[in-house]
Amino acid sequence: MSATVNKREVMLGLLDKSSAQEYIPAAFFIHFEESHRLGAAAVEKHLEYFRYTDMDFIKIQYERTFPPIAEIKKPEDWPKIPLYPLSFYEPQLEAVKGLVKSAQKEALILVTLYSPFMCANHTATAPVVTAHLQENPEAVKKGLEIITESLLLFVKECVRLGVDGFYASTQGGEAGRFQDPRIFTNYIKPYDLVLMNEINRSCSFNILHVCDYHGPYENFHPFLEYPGHIVNCNPQLSGGRMAWREIAQLFKRPCMGGLDRHGSIVSGDKEKIEKAVTDELRQVSDPFVLGADCTLPGEIPWLNIRTAIAAAHAFQKS
Repeated sequence: MSATVNKREVMLGLLDKSSAQEYIPAAFFIHFEESHRLGAAAVEKHLEYFRYTDMDFIKIQYERTFPPIAEIKKPEDWPKIPLYPLSFYEPQLEAVKGLVKSAQKEALILVTLYSPFMCANHTATAPVVTAHLQENPEAVKKGLEIITESLLLFVKECVRLGVDGFYASTQGGEAGRFQDPRIFTNYIKPYDLVLMNEINRSCSFNILHVCDYHGPYENFHPFLEYPGHIVNCNPQLSGGRMAWREIAQLFKRPCMGGLDRHGSIVSGDKEKIEKAVTDELRQVSDPFVLGADCTLPGEIPWLNIRTAIAAAHAFQKS
C-alpha cells in the first residue's frame, strides 16, 4: 500500500454514498498468545499485527471474559451474578488506551464487544444458559440485566478513552438454538440493543457482527433493526447461501466478509488465497470490506493474512 493512503479516510468513506471506493479494504482477526492479550503487551502485539498484515483498521480483541461461576446451577441463581465494576476491565482498558494513543492517527480503533448473552455463556457455558432460558427466562433476565449494566461501564469508558467505535457481536438467534423464537426476541435482543444503541449514539463507526460460531442462522431478519454502520456475517444460512448483494440490500448498509475462517486463507498457498479473494470480490456489492466470517484460528501464518489483504487492495473489477 502507498504510504499516502489514509486508512481512516478510506474506512469512513464507506459510509459516504457519494464517495467512490478507492480500493477494497480488508481486515482479519486472531487471538494472540496468552502473554500478549492484555495491557502493554497487547498494544505491542496488535500494532505488530496491524502493520505486518497492512489491514485497514485496528480491532482490539476482547480478552477480559467473565469468570465462570459454578454456583449458577439453576435459572433462579442468575440474580446472584456480581456486577463487575470498571476496575474489572482495567487490563483490557490499558490495551484500549495504549492503542488509541499509538495508532489512532493511522487507522480507526474499534473495540470488540461481546453481547450480554455471550458473557452469560462465559459465566455458565452456552448449554447451561440455553437450558435456563428455556426453563425460566424471567429468572435469567435478571442476570442479563446485571451483565448489561456492567458492560455499559466498559463501553462508556472506551468511548471516554477516544475509540472510534466497536465491533459488536451477537449470538443467540441461531437456527435451532431455541424452539421458541420469542426467547431471543424478548430476553436476548433487548440487551443487545441497550449496548448497541449506546455505541451508535457515541461512535462514528461500528461493525455489527452476526456471529455463527455456534451454528448458522435461518435468516437475518431478527437483526435488521440492530445498529451498526457495517455488517459482518457468514452468508451461509441453514437453508443455503445468500448473495452479498442480497445481504447489503436487506440490511441497507455495506457488508464485510467473504472468506471462510477455515478455508483457503488458513491452509492454502499464495495462489489459492489470491484466487479465493478474487473469486469472492467479483460477486460482492460496493462498497465492501474483505474479511472472514469470524475470528481466524490463532495458529494461522500471518503471511497468509497479509497475502489476502494485498489481494483485496490490488483487486480491480473488470
